[in-house]
Amino acid sequence: MSRLFRSLSRIAALSVPLGLGVLAISFAGALKDPPSAQQRSPKPTPVRVITLAPMTVTPRITGYGVVAPAREWRAVARIEAEVAATDDRLAPGEIVAAGTELLRLDDTDLRLSLAQIDAQLAALDVKDETLTASLEISRADLTLSRAELRRQEDLAAQGVATRAALDQSRRQELSARARLTEIENQLALNRAEREVLQTQRKLAERNLDFTSIRAPYDMRLTDVSAELGQVVSRGQVLMSAEGTEAVEIAAQFALGKIGPLVRMLPDGGTVTDLKARVRLPVEGHDVIWKAELVRVGEAIDPTTQSTALIVRVDDPLGQAQAGARPPLRRNTYVEVILSAPTREALVAPAEAVRGGTALVATSQNTLERRAVAIRYTMDGIALLAEGLAPGDKLVVTDPAIAVPGMTVKPVEDKATLARLTALATGKPSAGSGQGTGQGGGQGKGQRP
Repeated sequence: MSRLFRSLSRIAALSVPLGLGVLAISFAGALKDPPSAQQRSPKPTPVRVITLAPMTVTPRITGYGVVAPAREWRAVARIEAEVAATDDRLAPGEIVAAGTELLRLDDTDLRLSLAQIDAQLAALDVKDETLTASLEISRADLTLSRAELRRQEDLAAQGVATRAALDQSRRQELSARARLTEIENQLALNRAEREVLQTQRKLAERNLDFTSIRAPYDMRLTDVSAELGQVVSRGQVLMSAEGTEAVEIAAQFALGKIGPLVRMLPDGGTVTDLKARVRLPVEGHDVIWKAELVRVGEAIDPTTQSTALIVRVDDPLGQAQAGARPPLRRNTYVEVILSAPTREALVAPAEAVRGGTALVATSQNTLERRAVAIRYTMDGIALLAEGLAPGDKLVVTDPAIAVPGMTVKPVEDKATLARLTALATGKPSAGSGQGTGQGGGQGKGQRP
């Protein structure tokens, strides 16, 4: 009996769980919940968009360069002499006005040479006076000698005068002519010697001017190698300086960036018609100088394929303001911004236009891909030529979550629009930072 009971218990222990499992499987489909409405109609994906509208744009490109003085000067000794006097401001870094005597060389030897030349000229004057008096006497003697010779020739023709008397008259006439010629030649030599002495005197006077070293224009001294009491030799550099009236910056620009910007100038415009500004970032604010594009560099950099455009800033010291605007000094690394005239154009973030296409939210709130032509890019923004129109909602969301044809919920991205508006004119919005990228043309490159 007990054995039978144990067998029935085992069968029940196996059959009951098995039956429950079969029942659970049978009723599982009937017991599951129906799909919710949200699963049947998923919510539209929010995407950030900006509504395109014409805005004021300043086409520009940015380059970088180092400040250099527009003029540099070196004082070279033209004579050998001792430094007799120096100005108290003769030191590197000092600013001196035009005409300031910076250094004077000892002129004693030159003044002695002038005195010697003047004495020699005075002696020549005395010689000329003596020779002039002798010249008159020699001319009179020659006149008498010629008259005597003619008289003797007449007497000889009549047979009265002897041959010896005639020869004597001829010798006297030759002697008188020789004395006259000698005096005339001496006077000629004196004139030549006087010209030599006068030339030497002018040279000494010129060298005397070289003893005074003066500033040719307003300038800052950069190096001084001459000291008081030092004997300098001819050709030695005494000091060097740089002009303070202007500085120049040779900024490097890629060749492909300049042409599209020049094409945005009015008809007939050239690269020198571009407006120029020099920017120096300092803590708390940026310092801007107005500049002028004066010329194009002479060669292309073979490594970077860039060219130098030289801009000029006038009166950099006069524009300096303590604590607000530092002076533009040699070797300062600055940013140079070249710009064309402002215009109205459609502008989009450059990252929203990839491979010549852009995503647009349609009026049905679906995404549509558009082919877009870009006229010009700069500072992370693109000037649109065709493919988009005012009122289009350009998608600026990361393309990884924006697929053409999907249903979306457009959300205006006011921060991106504000940053775009600021970058279009080169004035950064709050928190957006400065744009310093290079500009460049793309698409068809048509003149607007």
